[in-house]
Order: sequence, then structure tokens, then C-alpha cells
Amino acid sequence: MAVATAAPITAMTGNVPIALGFGNGLGAPAGYLFATIVLTVFSVGYTAMAKHITAAGAFYGYISHGLGQVAGMVAGMLATMAYVVFEASIIGFFAYQASDTFKTMGGVEIHWLWFAFLGLALNAILTYFDINLTAKVLGLFLVTEIFMLGLTAVVTLFHGGGPDGLMASSINPINAFTTNGLAAGAVGLGLFMCFWSWVGFESTAMYGEESRDPKRIVPRATLVSVVGIGLFYTFVSWMVVAANGVKAPEIAAKEFAGIFFNPTQEMIGTWAVDLFKILILTGSFACSMAFHNCASRYLYALGRENLFPGTAKTIGATHPRHGSPHIAGFVQTGISVVIVLAFFFAGMDPYIHIYTLLAVLGTLAILIVQSMCSFSVIGYFHFRKKHPETKSFWRTLLAPLVGGLAMLYVVFLLFQNQEAAAGDASKTLFFKLIPYIVLAVAMIGGGFALYLKVRNPVKYEIIGRIVLEDTVERD
Repeated sequence: MAVATAAPITAMTGNVPIALGFGNGLGAPAGYLFATIVLTVFSVGYTAMAKHITAAGAFYGYISHGLGQVAGMVAGMLATMAYVVFEASIIGFFAYQASDTFKTMGGVEIHWLWFAFLGLALNAILTYFDINLTAKVLGLFLVTEIFMLGLTAVVTLFHGGGPDGLMASSINPINAFTTNGLAAGAVGLGLFMCFWSWVGFESTAMYGEESRDPKRIVPRATLVSVVGIGLFYTFVSWMVVAANGVKAPEIAAKEFAGIFFNPTQEMIGTWAVDLFKILILTGSFACSMAFHNCASRYLYALGRENLFPGTAKTIGATHPRHGSPHIAGFVQTGISVVIVLAFFFAGMDPYIHIYTLLAVLGTLAILIVQSMCSFSVIGYFHFRKKHPETKSFWRTLLAPLVGGLAMLYVVFLLFQNQEAAAGDASKTLFFKLIPYIVLAVAMIGGGFALYLKVRNPVKYEIIGRIVLEDTVERD
């Protein structure tokens, strides 16, 4: 589920060209290696928390336990908003790709809005059932997209690279902080695109209550996801650079996904390019489904605490047979439909506007929450002195501190390069409002928590505190 949420084929074909063509140039693979190291350090503290707290709200629960209920509610609102808009964002990309694929490969013109509705409907239906069904569907798509990316990369490796060989200097960590091969690149943009490629890996903790042994499975799944995704991203981006040679940044700036398609056609064949395009389509759908699950579980986590009267029996309820937060899932579908229609009636493009703008909004929010989560680890083990048997200078103090500061640096990178990341969409009013939307959501969350602290202390005490502590084995 976590790897599917990170969406390898979408991350690679969407982000590598920008990092190569406008960011750190030939050093893009080194940027992915640097991001792998930073996120692994972040995960060390994150998994220490996961060993003791099992909650569908993940960040919401962790931060509430580590930094207090006010910070927890701020994080819960920001994370919920992020995952809610992520589904609509990826659906925009999926709808654009589907419309384009049917037109170019089948000669059939179908408006993107129909594909958006189809994707949202399938998400609602599939996630209504047990999480295992969703995992099987996503697993199938995930295996195929990793196969396609891996095929091109491995063939490039056995070919000894492209016109300039394997170009091993591309994975030298020093080159992550250069603009090698670019006349006017931006290191910050390149590094941000690398970190952006991981968004979703942290979703492992959300499924703890639905797994058989969360105290063991969640930490392991998180580290395997982070390290596995990181090494795979580094290898694939390195082979893409090698396949295109020193002109890779120039090609990426002009042809974007062409840096994948051109070598694939030359070394494997046209059939592989067609398959590549289809798998980008199925991969983006899988990503949207994974984010639908994330959003549903955050809505469920907030709802079951009944902070807003009546929500415990609606969005806070689970299906009696399947165990899924089915009502929260339908609410999430309704919100996504409204968002997509709002952009449609505003005359906006599904790729340039829906995908890009909502991705920047959600990424800003989730990076802030990740930073808070790192510091909550320190608060939980060292200030609140919980579980002294797990407390460690390296694991629960130094690693979270370094990870938290690194996450704040990535937030800074986003602010510094948000116009470049948003592209043509940066000219819209919505883009200018993004920082204020994030601030408003955070203030609503903090303000509501403070209101409960004064007016209803009993409800205030349970903010982010509903966890599944007795889970050992679940069928």
C-alpha cells in the first residue's frame, strides 16, 4: 500500500525530467540518493513511535501523543486536507493520461471528465471492501509498473549505458548539490522533486489497525518502503541519465517523459513504449486509490472520536463485515467529485491545474506534518518519558532531530521553488492562495483544540488518543 501510494512510475516519469532539465541536471540521481538517506533517518524515529502506538490517524495520533492535543489537531487537519486533495490531484493526472492514451493509441476522443468520474467511482467501490482487496489490485498494478521501469533500467545497464557510458558520477552525492549539465538550473528545485517522489510512504502506519501484527509489521514495512523505493529511484534515474548521455538535461527540458520513451524504443521496441504509456495510466489510478484509502482513514480517525457530535456513528464507523471505513470513503469520494467539478467549471486543465496545484498544496501540508512528527518522537520519549525501554540517544533523539530539521529544509525548498514546481499553474489565484489555505487549516485545527480545552476538557483529552494498544494478532 505504501509503495503504491508513492507511485513509482508516476514519480519517475513526472519528477525526474524536471529534476534533470531544470533542477540539479546530471546530479538528479545523486539527489535521489541524498533523499533516501534523509528519509531513512526520518523513518528511524517514526518507526520507534509505531512500535508503541497503533492508530489509523498515524501522524495525528503520533503528534498528539508527543507534542500534545493542540499540535495533534493541527497535524490531523493538515494531514486530512493533504490526503483529501491528493486523490483529486492524481485523478486529474489519471484522467488526462487516459484521455490522451485513448486518443493517440485508439483514435477515440473521450473527455477527461468522464475518466475522472470513472476513477473516483472505482475507488469508492474497491475501497468499500476489506483492505486486502485493495492491496491485491494495487499490488498487481505496482508489480507491472516496477517491471516496466526496471526493464528499461536493466537493459540500459547491460548495454553499458548510452552514448557516454554508465556515467557513474551521476550518483556521486556531491553532485546532488550542483547543476551539472545545466546553464541555469536550481538545486533546490531538483532536490524538492526528489523528495516529492516519496510522498505517501508514511501511510504504512494508517493500516496498523487492519494488519495482523502492527507493532512488528508497521516499522518493518516503513523501513522496507523507504529504503526500497529510494534505491529503486536512484537506480532508475541513474540509468535514465546513462541512456540519454550528457545531453539528458537538454532532452528532459524539451521532451520530458521522452527521456524514458526514447531509450525504451531504441533498446526494446515500440511495443514497450506503448506498454509504458498504459502502465503510467494504471499506475496513476493505483496511486489515486491509495490516497483515497489514506484520506478515508484520516476522516475515520477524526470521526470516531466524536469531537463533532454524530460523527462517531457516521464517518467514524466501520463496515460490520469488511472492517473498512466505508462511510468515510464515500464522503471522501463526494469531496473529490466537488473538487474536480469546481476546477472543471473554472475552465482549468486536469494536468496543468488540478494535478499540479493540488499536489503542491498537499505536499506543503504533509511536509509540515512530517516535520512535526519528527519532533513528536523526541517529545514522546524524552520529555513525556514514555517507554524508557525504547528511549535511545541515537534512535529517539538524534535521528528525529536530524530528520525533523531536514524536513523543514524540504519545506523551505518548496517555498523557494514553488513557482517552478507549479509551472504554468503558478499564474492562477489558487496558487497564490496555497500558503494561506495551509495556514487557515492549521489555525482552524489549533483553534478548535483550544476551544475544546476550555469548553469541553473531556473531549479535549481524547484528541488523537484513540489507539489500538492491545493488538497482537488479528484475523
